[in-house]
Amino acid sequence: MATSQSRRVIVASLIGTSLEWYDFFLYGTAATLVFGKVFFPTFEPLTGTLLALTTYAVGFVARPLGGIVFGHFGDRVGRRGVLVATLLLMGIATFLIGLLPTYAAIGVAAPVLLVTLRFLQGLGLGGEWGGAVVMTMEHGDPARKGFNASWPQVGVPAGNLLAAGALGVLSATLPEQAFLDWGWRIPFLLSGVLVGVGLWIRVRVAESPLYAEMPAKARMPLIDVITTHPRALLSAIAARIGVDVAFYTFTLYILTYVTGTLNLDRQTGLNAVLIASACQLFLIPLFGALSDRVGRKPVYLAGAAGAAVWAFAFFPLLDTGSFALIVFATVVALACHAAMYGPQAAFIAELFSTRLRYSGASMGYQLAGVLGGALAPIIALALLDRFGTTLAISLYVLVALGITAAGVVAAPAKAEVRV
Repeated sequence: MATSQSRRVIVASLIGTSLEWYDFFLYGTAATLVFGKVFFPTFEPLTGTLLALTTYAVGFVARPLGGIVFGHFGDRVGRRGVLVATLLLMGIATFLIGLLPTYAAIGVAAPVLLVTLRFLQGLGLGGEWGGAVVMTMEHGDPARKGFNASWPQVGVPAGNLLAAGALGVLSATLPEQAFLDWGWRIPFLLSGVLVGVGLWIRVRVAESPLYAEMPAKARMPLIDVITTHPRALLSAIAARIGVDVAFYTFTLYILTYVTGTLNLDRQTGLNAVLIASACQLFLIPLFGALSDRVGRKPVYLAGAAGAAVWAFAFFPLLDTGSFALIVFATVVALACHAAMYGPQAAFIAELFSTRLRYSGASMGYQLAGVLGGALAPIIALALLDRFGTTLAISLYVLVALGITAAGVVAAPAKAEVRV
């Protein structure tokens, strides 16, 4: 029965996080390809894209707040109900984005509403990750925590694959004007149907057994995390920053660079991300399982070193304009990311005791998102515009990954023995 329940939790977490990340990445992909023209048409193209990416960053700003709010209730009243709420919030916000009038229809109210819905997306995702990871860890075999906790991580490439694929198919099959007029809305509206399926699966999952058996629940999880796990929190934040910067440079900024700087067809970048994301579906659990055998830190640090080196080969390969080399560059980049991302969930969650795990893991993960993923595409654009060379972007990725390596090395021992 335990094995069956563990599998059900993994499936529910994978599907739920895949849908949440589909919604989140759908916005990011649309921000690079559509939103600058639809919601900021009065600005020149570069400024419009920067403004669209700024609204994209709002979701990252909201994520720590979502982690705090939903983490509080996840540690106070239970993991299961909170995960249902996060999925519902994200799905409704994404669906409503698909119904938004454009700037041409209602003027400045359009980008204001866009930012509001993006903020709600961030709240939902901020509470999702920690709960999904904690549920898979607390239901599964203690000897396979790295492997089990890696499955919610698979939701990232799965969601990215769905988002890039949905927009890629529509972009390739519709005329430019039709895609800008209404085609981009279809994937957002589809989210309503997908979330319904996800909710049906998630409500059938049992509460975390470790949480249910815990005699005393935390009254103020946020305060307790800060006062009793300060080193763990700082290590979690640092360990994630470089992973985020590398990922969003390799998967989101590539779309802007390939179309805006290299003047290649937008489908080139989308297809490269699709292929690389498909590879990550297998690589992330592989590296999660490897971390159960050789340890979290060695696998994590190897991925960081690989990504730091590859950051300097990535852009020269893109500059060739060869589709095969662009795909190769993206696949290797995301393979290095998978080596960090596979063990990351268990690595961060194990830093916190059971009674504070939802809050601690959520805060560490989501606060790093503001410093890493939220700013990465904007900083990459600004660096290229300021210095005129992608070497500046590669150095930025290198510094961020150096912070990550320091966070991994400095992480305290596992918190499993704490109450």
